[in-house]
Amino acid sequence: MKIIRKQLYNLEWNYPFEQVCPAGKAVFMDIETTGFVARSSRVYLIGCIVREENCFTAYQWFSENNEDEVNILRSFADFVKDDAFIVHFNGNHFDIPYLDEKFVQYGIDCCLSRHDGLDLYRRIAPYKSFLKLPNCKQKTIETYLGILRRDVLAGDELIGVYLHYVSEPNEYDRDLLLLHNLEDIEGLVQILPILAYVDLFNRPFTVTKVQANYYNDFSGSPDQELVMKIKLDTPLPIQVTEQANRCLFTGLDTSCTIKVPIYSGELKYFYSNYKEYYYLPEEDVALHKAVAAYVDPAHRVPATAATCYTRKCSEYLPEWSPVLEPFFKKEYNSRESYFELTEEIKQDRELFTRYAEHILQMIINSI
Repeated sequence: MKIIRKQLYNLEWNYPFEQVCPAGKAVFMDIETTGFVARSSRVYLIGCIVREENCFTAYQWFSENNEDEVNILRSFADFVKDDAFIVHFNGNHFDIPYLDEKFVQYGIDCCLSRHDGLDLYRRIAPYKSFLKLPNCKQKTIETYLGILRRDVLAGDELIGVYLHYVSEPNEYDRDLLLLHNLEDIEGLVQILPILAYVDLFNRPFTVTKVQANYYNDFSGSPDQELVMKIKLDTPLPIQVTEQANRCLFTGLDTSCTIKVPIYSGELKYFYSNYKEYYYLPEEDVALHKAVAAYVDPAHRVPATAATCYTRKCSEYLPEWSPVLEPFFKKEYNSRESYFELTEEIKQDRELFTRYAEHILQMIINSI
């Protein structure tokens, strides 16, 4: 067994990781195995990065022969503290259950699944489409963030390299194996800034400015939109632009912009208790029966859900779930609803923060 220790002075995580856990408890971990099933394969390399003093340090436990597996497992189990916070990439699906089964196999008192931790894959995967990623592999995320590797081998190629090393130990094969694992665990630290996009949808932000923008559409007709400026606590490392239902989001660093079309015109407010109303077809309005009782019966009919409304001409903002009531529609069966953009609402910064969150959720649910 070999234990390789290397201080990584140039490695930074560029993300406020204290939001996740105390820095001293984080263990960034990845393993290399000869197969996917613990009972019929071996783990030959366990790598982790921890924060020690003012820099990161990498540890790698390398099995040099078939008998070394138990030795690297025991040594790693002794290294991991009870309060360690395990950071991994899809480790809940593979690395952690694999190692836990190995610990049971050799009677080693360690169980990683009992530790608190962060699975970066599961945290990032829901936002793959928002970021326009072709897949959610670790190397794909590294490429998205501009992180370059020296390692050129895929995980399945390593198995052959390791088996060759066991039969004919040589420095070249060993360095290939160690480099791949080292760049895997370094990558766990380097891709942490991708969590800023997760924070965008899950942590509070501040709307700093709201204004109306007037412009001419493609046909030359005058139109207007609401522009909300947002300040984030966690900077977005790469510019992202996404749109849905004519709403546009653009973000980079700590500054984001959301643009929403303003509807100017007449909309309808539908009363829910339509059985208590009459509809007046000639006036295209619904009146409560207490008032409509004075209307000539020839000019009124019982209201239905689709005809029980009052009309109002104003400026409106769209909503896809209730943000503010009362809400208005173009027609009863219209999927899109609106709330009125009143002078009072224009001064409500807290409301616009909720509205910006609403638009973001609509966008990510639409792509």
